[in-house]
Amino acid sequence: MNQLGDRKFLIIGVFIFIGMIFLARLFYIQVIDDSYKLSADNQAFHKATEFPVRGYIFDRNNKLLVYNEVSYNLMVLPKEISKTDFDTAGFCDLMGITKDVFLRKMRKAILAPNSPMKESVFEKQLSPQDYASLQERLYRFKGFSVESRSLRKYPQKAAAHMLGYIGEADKAMTEKDPYYNEGDYIGISGIEKTYEKVLRGKKGVHIIMKDVNGREKGSYMNGLYDTAAIGGKPLKSTLDLDLQVYGEQLMQNKKGSVVAIDPSTGEILAIISSPSYDPNLLVGRARAKNFAALMMDTVAVPLFNRATMASYPPGSTFKLVESLIGQQEGVLTVDTRYPCARGYPPGGGHPRCEAHASPLALYDAIAHSCNSYFSYVFKSIIENKKYHDTYKAYEAWREIAMSFNIGKKTDSDLANELRGNIPSINYYDKVFGKGSWHASTVISLGIGQNELLITPLQNANIVSIIANRGWYYTPHIVKEINNNPNDTALARFKVKRYTMITDTNIYNNVIIGMSNVVESGTAHLLKIDGIDFCAKTGTAENPHGNDHSVFVAFAPKIHPRIAIAVLVENAGWGASWAGPIASLMMEKYLTGKVKRPDLEKKMMEGDLIHNVKPYVKHISN
Repeated sequence: MNQLGDRKFLIIGVFIFIGMIFLARLFYIQVIDDSYKLSADNQAFHKATEFPVRGYIFDRNNKLLVYNEVSYNLMVLPKEISKTDFDTAGFCDLMGITKDVFLRKMRKAILAPNSPMKESVFEKQLSPQDYASLQERLYRFKGFSVESRSLRKYPQKAAAHMLGYIGEADKAMTEKDPYYNEGDYIGISGIEKTYEKVLRGKKGVHIIMKDVNGREKGSYMNGLYDTAAIGGKPLKSTLDLDLQVYGEQLMQNKKGSVVAIDPSTGEILAIISSPSYDPNLLVGRARAKNFAALMMDTVAVPLFNRATMASYPPGSTFKLVESLIGQQEGVLTVDTRYPCARGYPPGGGHPRCEAHASPLALYDAIAHSCNSYFSYVFKSIIENKKYHDTYKAYEAWREIAMSFNIGKKTDSDLANELRGNIPSINYYDKVFGKGSWHASTVISLGIGQNELLITPLQNANIVSIIANRGWYYTPHIVKEINNNPNDTALARFKVKRYTMITDTNIYNNVIIGMSNVVESGTAHLLKIDGIDFCAKTGTAENPHGNDHSVFVAFAPKIHPRIAIAVLVENAGWGASWAGPIASLMMEKYLTGKVKRPDLEKKMMEGDLIHNVKPYVKHISN
């Protein structure tokens, strides 16, 4: 009897234990593990992603640069097709594809990371017209549905490098940021990349119930767990669209770049890399084909952003910085004179120079871009007796130059900016041997040659600093985020920054020389009626062909509103191509019109890519 009683209690205990396990599991599933209850892995539910509208981009005058156009992805759920007598021929006829293409796309969907149990993209970026022809007959093909997406559109076909483009997130991107799934759109370059988190918005989710056969039965709990997508924030850029378009017209059929900055704010008014491309080419179903074609163009290299990623010798434009450093170091005054007999040292040495009056003082040396003069200036800096050591003097020269953002990034909000180069002591020790080099060994640094390299953006920033007499705001391309100019993401662009040279008299001396460049020097043919401006011509040596034409300027002379740097590859003298383009853009920006139609016509029609002139070597300017 006792054995039967014990056995009864044992059986009851086992059932109670098993029941508690089931109750605990049920409680966990329904109460604790909400992610399981709502998981897309649960076949009773389907999570439909609602993609947000990407933020619009405007120019500084509220002209639209980028907007969105609706598109559609055709989605497929492979397991649904396997359950039905699918009309493959009818579907292929509807889509305008062959059976082989259909099978290939289905295999890709089945082998996708999401498995046949989840939807994947069968055909992406269908136009509204394509969608309209599909939706009337799509109900006949179980397993297929349409997902609404949006594509970027560019009404002006300008500023392609600045705006950048979007692409699909790959596995590496999704591992880096769990917000993205493979195939999501993400900014790849330009402003789209830098301000990706602002522009992208936030996805929404709709949870849809399904029956045992996978048919949709409506929203789960009347949408209680749904979340609405939040659109991306609009951006107002600093760009002046009219100036940008005009600059691109002047630079067509030329390789090079233009960067124009408002020196009082650091706002980039125009940033041009030429040759460029229509940004609409990198949108939609033809994107991959167009991208490949652009990549294959090894002559124009249109995808390469020369404004921020190309480093060039600054040539004679660096003589402005050299003048500032010489005064700061106490080895140069406005009355300092050096001889020039066609070069340094006198007698036709290296660097060589053009014929002009000799000796010259500082103002005229800047105006006539004397190579010999600035070679002497560089030598006096590196042999400055107050340091008692060539290396210490060189390091001081380098440190001051780097305070102008030479050899380092400007910290702008432009994607993929490079730093250029200003050679270090360690570099020259490796090249020449420790203690085996001196000022004369690297004398061409004084005229912006040798290993000295800067980007066009850096050159524009340098002339902005000079225009401001020693200070600057970090160059930037975004003015407002969501109509707020004081967004925290823009706070660093409101901080006034200074170089290591703060004496305004030093800058004023250089500015007088720059004014003389226009009045009586190497840019005297580029005067603008009614506008006093300051400039410097430059010719950057190019070992691979014709020298590069370089020009920097700011205008007006008093209370400057625009600082500009132009570089035209293989174009020779600074006053031949870069100078006219810069002066025309300043005239256009400051007056709204151009009174030199002949010069404008010459610049717009000039073709320096297809009509290459015989090689001519320039030696100064």
